[in-house]
Amino acid sequence: MKILVLGPGAREHAIVLSLLSEDAGHSIVCAPGNAGIAASGVETVDLAFTDPTAVTKYVSDRGFDLVIIGPEAPLVAGVADPLRAGGVPVFGPNADAAQLEGSKAFAKRIMDEAGVPTGRAAKVTDAASAGAVLDDFGAPYVVKADGLAAGKGVLVTEDRDAAIAHVATWAPHGEVLVEEFLDGQEVSLFFFADGRDVVPLTPAQDYKRIFDGDQGPNTGGMGAYSPLPWLPGGTEAFVEEIKQTVAIPTVRQLADEGTPFIGLLYCGLIVTPKGVRVIEFNARFGDPETQVVLARLESPLSAYLLAAAQGELASLPEPTFSDEPAMIVVLASEGYPGDTTTGREITGLDAAAAVTGVHLVHAATARTENGGWIATGGRVLGVVSRGQNFAEARGRAYSAMNEIDLEGGQFRSDIAERVA
Repeated sequence: MKILVLGPGAREHAIVLSLLSEDAGHSIVCAPGNAGIAASGVETVDLAFTDPTAVTKYVSDRGFDLVIIGPEAPLVAGVADPLRAGGVPVFGPNADAAQLEGSKAFAKRIMDEAGVPTGRAAKVTDAASAGAVLDDFGAPYVVKADGLAAGKGVLVTEDRDAAIAHVATWAPHGEVLVEEFLDGQEVSLFFFADGRDVVPLTPAQDYKRIFDGDQGPNTGGMGAYSPLPWLPGGTEAFVEEIKQTVAIPTVRQLADEGTPFIGLLYCGLIVTPKGVRVIEFNARFGDPETQVVLARLESPLSAYLLAAAQGELASLPEPTFSDEPAMIVVLASEGYPGDTTTGREITGLDAAAAVTGVHLVHAATARTENGGWIATGGRVLGVVSRGQNFAEARGRAYSAMNEIDLEGGQFRSDIAERVA
């Protein structure tokens, strides 16, 4: 197939690597892509990938059998809409359905209408009105910006003043939600969706905080692992439960409202003493969980993406996954997730990639004139590993990470530690 992948990050690099592993002779273009994707031998194109008009013209000029939209910004901007209207198979929801991620208030309404298990929530519009709502819900306080915030719009804190300050920061940009605090283990579970039917992938768990022991501010994700051997009832039963109580009701509710969801339904879940609850939905592959889920995927990814885009998921069996555990450790620049220092040299990538069972995914890197590498953003790259067990996967990942040198670089040392 001739495939266009839209997006610049590690998630898109992981998708591209999975497509390349099929050995199916795909012709793949990534726009805008990144230096790591280009180093994989894939064509990268400088394209305004969040601009529906620019993307539609490019697809019309070049012709593609499938367009895969990676990040949330082009989805919420409506890049899928004119492509799908023109008959192009697109993996990614239209703008209206992408509000499942673009607006937390919209997502809560859909959950309520569909009977999906989730926590209580209330909208606030300014700091002055937040105090009474926070007192009603009690500590720990959970405050979420309604719109897209690159993983930084959510605050969980015991500090009431900090919660009110978070409301004040985000209220000028739109509604803010105060939510019930849910205590438990978090799980990310993806579903392919074709507007009516869903097909599950395999669960993963990510690490959102910047420092070991889940300390420090939230980030876009500092690591992840899969499978989750501690899931209640085992993986198969857990996945089936979420399929029946969360994914199908949500997709059917959106279909009934005339906004069919076609793409990747990301279910952000938490396992509480009272059962599984939905924390949030995303409308695309999660990063960095995608990197470990696709590292274990044995079925051809392209078949499911195309079937979802064409409304034919019911014709496919559920995908299969390796029994070998996979994990990712993310390397971030100094200062991330705050004021980040970029432009520094990265060395040791070849030695890291040579470690058995390891591959690298790039998020924010660039090549220098002499063929070296520099960091260009906050989350720079990820070390993905597999092993016969978690101990072996951890050993390989951290052995590879220790080969990489980035001045001021930071990474967590406890990814998958609890299951190794």
